Amino acid sequence: MEYRRLGASGLKVSALSFGAGTFGGQGPLFGAWGNTDAKEARRLVDICLEAGLNLFDTADVYSNGVSEEVLGEAIKGRRDQMLISTKTSLPMGDGPNDAGSSRSRLIKATDDALRRLGTDHIDLLQLHAFDAGTPVEEVLATLDQLVRAGKLRHVGVSNFAGWQLMKSLAAADKHGWPRHVAHQVYYSLVGRDYEWELMPLGIDQGVGALVWSPLGWGRLTGKIRRGQELPASSRLHETAEFGPPVEDEKLYAIVDVLDAIAQETGKSVPQIAINWLLQRPTVSSVIIGARNEQQLRDNLGAVGWNLTAEQVARLDKASERTAAYPYFPYHRQAGFARLNPPAV
Repeated sequence: MEYRRLGASGLKVSALSFGAGTFGGQGPLFGAWGNTDAKEARRLVDICLEAGLNLFDTADVYSNGVSEEVLGEAIKGRRDQMLISTKTSLPMGDGPNDAGSSRSRLIKATDDALRRLGTDHIDLLQLHAFDAGTPVEEVLATLDQLVRAGKLRHVGVSNFAGWQLMKSLAAADKHGWPRHVAHQVYYSLVGRDYEWELMPLGIDQGVGALVWSPLGWGRLTGKIRRGQELPASSRLHETAEFGPPVEDEKLYAIVDVLDAIAQETGKSVPQIAINWLLQRPTVSSVIIGARNEQQLRDNLGAVGWNLTAEQVARLDKASERTAAYPYFPYHRQAGFARLNPPAV
């Protein structure tokens, strides 16, 4: 397993990390993702540790806290062998203080997560959404308090816009509070919006990407192809409305290239899609999820080899699309490359 620095921090994380969104199985979204119990979760964690994965990611909103509880049961007796990442800020109830990133909410959410996980510290706490109703100074000062108390080691965000993340980083620098070192983002061959603004920001500010849904919300599993019915086993039947939309023809064009490269390499479609991500700038770790051992072992096969430059170029071409304004005009001009050199 390859290990990478998490952004500009000194923390080293495995190139692949495990997402525990399939643990618990409660609610219309997470119930469709999976319903792994503690016994099966322990087996999946065993496999991950054997493969060298050291980062396990969850969130309080996953199955209303049950995912954290199941992960906590699965890691008993070996907490020191792994890093735990969790997220908070999304609603956990109907009360006025059951959502957001206020001082009250963050302190309670952290204590609740520690209890559910059965641990005394969280290696990475990420804000699951930007709270426009709470000053960033209150948010960051509270995170600083939690770090100083030893409850948190590092902090990050998830699904922030560029200005939201940059505003937070500027405030942290001004006051000497902990900087966000990670940004958990949606990024895949069928969803490359991350590259337009958030990737350049990550390069400039030392914020590492933790990639969620690397298979495009279940579309790059190798089971969805032109002219075929959606497989009965696909979770898209129940979850498509919750995820990012993808045009069918764009998906099929990408899958055609993935199929061709699969024939050339002997690798599976998911392995190729994940390996492509591992070669992108700022990516610290790609979060893989699995409902069973077979899926997990297949995803683990995405490391230990690399696509060739020619294969990457074919995937780039098949998956590219015009950037949104204000990015697209300059990408079409020759001078843009001089102003924005590629990341090394």
